[in-house]
Amino acid sequence: MTTQAFNPLDGVDETGRMAPKDYDAVVLASFGGPEGQDDVIPFLRNVTRGRGIDLPVYWGNRNWAPFIADTLQEAYDAGHRRVLAVTTSAYSCYSSCRQYREDLGMALVKTGLEGKLEVDKVRQYFDHPGFVEPFVEGVTAGLGTVRAALEARGEAGAPVHIMFATHSIPMGDAEAAGPRASGGGPVHEEGAYVAQHLATAQAVLDRVPGAAGVEWSLVYQSRSGAPHIPWLEPDISDALRERAGTGTRGVVIVPLGFVSDHMEVAWDLDTEALDTCGELGIVADRVPTPGTHEKFVAGLVDLISERTIGNNIAERPSTTALGPWYDVCRPNCCANRRGEKPTIAAVDATVGTPLPNPGS
Repeated sequence: MTTQAFNPLDGVDETGRMAPKDYDAVVLASFGGPEGQDDVIPFLRNVTRGRGIDLPVYWGNRNWAPFIADTLQEAYDAGHRRVLAVTTSAYSCYSSCRQYREDLGMALVKTGLEGKLEVDKVRQYFDHPGFVEPFVEGVTAGLGTVRAALEARGEAGAPVHIMFATHSIPMGDAEAAGPRASGGGPVHEEGAYVAQHLATAQAVLDRVPGAAGVEWSLVYQSRSGAPHIPWLEPDISDALRERAGTGTRGVVIVPLGFVSDHMEVAWDLDTEALDTCGELGIVADRVPTPGTHEKFVAGLVDLISERTIGNNIAERPSTTALGPWYDVCRPNCCANRRGEKPTIAAVDATVGTPLPNPGS
C-alpha cells in the first residue's frame, strides 16, 4: 500500500523514470548504528557540495538516533514540503530497499504528515559508476598487493581468487527480490539481489587490469536469525576453506555489498575472514568500501541531480544491463513476505500498469 496522497505515477514514463522535481531538501536514510555526528555530518556536506546544488541535508536512521520519523518532522517544521531520500543500500531486496521505503512511509503515518510532506527516493545504485569505480581501484590495488606478497614468500604465480562479499539474506527474501514478471514470478530467476551483485562484480572485473583469467565468486557474511531458516550461502569463511583445499594461495576480499566500513565489515571481514586466511596460510587483502571516496560522493550528487529540476542531468549511467534501476518500484517489487506496510516510491499493485524491466 502506498501512504502518500501524491500519485506515485505522476511524471513516471514507461521506463520507470520520474520527471525531475523541485525538491527543497534531501534525507539520507541509513540502517543506523552508534556513531557520532562528528563522523557523519562532514560526509553529508560533501554530498551536496559543488554543482550548484543548494539543498539542506537531513539524516535519519532505522535503528538509532536520529530516527527517520523525527527527521521528517524536523524537515517539515523547517518549511520543507518535497524531499528526496538517499539510502545507504545499493541493491534490491526487502531489507536494502523496500524496508527503507516502508520506514519512510510509516514515519509519515506516525507523524501525521501524509499528504503534507512528499517523499521520493533515488534509484538503487548498485551499478552506478560512482559506486563501481572505487571497487575497481580497490581490486586493482588488492591484486597487486597479494601478488607481491606471494612473490616475496617464493610463491610467484600461485593461484589468486577474488571473493566479492555481501550481506546474506533469507532465501525467501532473495527469491522475492526485485520486480515480478507478468506470470507472477521474479523477473530475474535467482532474484534481483543475487543478479545485481553478480552483474556488478563482473562490471568491476571488466575494468580491472590484470584480472583476466582470475577466478572469482560471490560469498556471504553476517548471517543471523533462526538456524533452521535457509540463508544465502556460502559463508565467506567456509568458502575460504574450500578454496584453500583447491590450492588457492592468495585472496582479494571485496565488500561489494557495502558502502562504508561499519561494524559488520570490520568484524566479519577484517577479523573473522582474515583470521581464517591466516590459519589457512592464505595471503589476503581486503578492499576498501566506497566510503567517502570522491567518485562515490560525486555519484551520489549525480543521483540527486537526476531527480532535480535546477541541476538536472539527463544521462542515467549504469555499468550493467540490469540498470538504470527504477525511480518508482513496480507492484510487489521486493515484496514484504511478513505483511503489507505503508511505503513510498512504489506503484500500488492496484494502480497503473506494470513497467518494463529496466535494461530490457
